[in-house]
Amino acid sequence: MKYVKLISYLLVIVGAINWGLVGIFNLDLVAKLFGDMTLLSRTVYTAVDIAAIVSIIAMSIDEDSCL
Repeated sequence: MKYVKLISYLLVIVGAINWGLVGIFNLDLVAKLFGDMTLLSRTVYTAVDIAAIVSIIAMSIDEDSCL
């Protein structure tokens, strides 16, 4: 479970950095690297979304530690 939480937190950070770039510079790095709404970019977006859900569940189950 520790590795699942670690991977999910890393993917959430990737998503947060991407949204920061979108907000500040109007640059969608995922779309730039993998194409605009290609299967690969949609897979990255979906992985980040699932990671966020896993992180929320993990934090609610284990309130004492984040990792």
